[in-house]
Amino acid sequence: MMLPLEGLKVLDLSHALAGPFCSTMLADYGAEVIKIEPPGSGDIARAWGTKLPGGETDYFVGLHRNKKGIVLDLKNPEGKETFLKMVERCDVVLENFRAGTLERLGLDYKVARERNPGIIYCSISGFGQDGPYRDRPALDLILQAESGMISATGEIGGRGARAGVSVADLTAGMNAAFSIMVALRVKDATGFGQSIDVSMLEGQLPLLGVMIGSYFATGEIPGPMGTAYKALLPYQTFQTQTQDLALAVGSEKLWREFCPAIGCPELTDDPKFRTNSDRNQNRKELIDKLQAVFLTDTYQAWEERLVNAGIPVGAINNIAQVVEHPQVKARGAIVEMDHPKAGKVKVVGVPVRFSETPGAVRTPSPSLGEHTEDVLKDLLGMDEQQIDALRQAGGLGKTTTS
Repeated sequence: MMLPLEGLKVLDLSHALAGPFCSTMLADYGAEVIKIEPPGSGDIARAWGTKLPGGETDYFVGLHRNKKGIVLDLKNPEGKETFLKMVERCDVVLENFRAGTLERLGLDYKVARERNPGIIYCSISGFGQDGPYRDRPALDLILQAESGMISATGEIGGRGARAGVSVADLTAGMNAAFSIMVALRVKDATGFGQSIDVSMLEGQLPLLGVMIGSYFATGEIPGPMGTAYKALLPYQTFQTQTQDLALAVGSEKLWREFCPAIGCPELTDDPKFRTNSDRNQNRKELIDKLQAVFLTDTYQAWEERLVNAGIPVGAINNIAQVVEHPQVKARGAIVEMDHPKAGKVKVVGVPVRFSETPGAVRTPSPSLGEHTEDVLKDLLGMDEQQIDALRQAGGLGKTTTS
């Protein structure tokens, strides 16, 4: 059976994380993603992370599976024309340059649309394609700061903290992938493409939507709460005799089952704690009581009691424990691929399962320019003489093969 996105052709001009995360999502489900890199060092992310055998980095190898890699100099007239010829034969252009960069090169959506009215042109940027911050450079940390994410993350009374992963980049990548699917749906109905403007800043706002709503309702500025959550209680981590325990009592029904399960049935109908609103009014008193209770036994003992009572509970796993987690292993969430330079490399697999058309890690990340000649032959029908002429004209950089 065909992969669900088989036949979809994506020209991927993106670099770093947000754009490549989007194109990886598309490639995992069968899209032909042609990663276009500049001559020389290529994508800046080729230098990020730990070096693997053969010179590639774990960051790049883990992020760019299932793609074809070519080198093209978009500042060279022949390189630009080659790109536009590719646009004529593809469905999607994905880019995350600073706003206005491709317009200055004469390769923006307006130009691409003239060559292919059906092209879907997805641009990811820090702040969007207009507005007073349009021209500002931005990486994930800057967007976590500007969006308010850092102000709401960290320990109570402490400095705000960056989320442990590049959440602004990853959210932008997911929003871009979803938006491309929506635009393809429109194209199926109308035959026309469109431009897509993905702002990393605006991608954080829905994640903070509950806090923003609370601010509008109360006028109070939310601050970091550690592992706690203002809307629900108890919903945080607690210390036990052996390790921390994550607890999520998310409803009144669970509260009534939770109290007897920890040996404190008297808390169930205590007027100070009977409802979630009551518990929030008396948060410190309740948390202190629960913390004292959880320190009377081990994590393993509490886990067994709470799981048996149907209470959501979990361990605070580190990454070494996560990759060995019985559920992760049972689902095959970590996969091993053969890389021509690095050898066998373990990476995170495709996270969403389809019953009939599952995605998969099929090919490793490309070496810089590895598929340049293959793509030019297959997509544009160029022969060896034409490719050599393009190279001589400066449209291509040095091609490396595995």
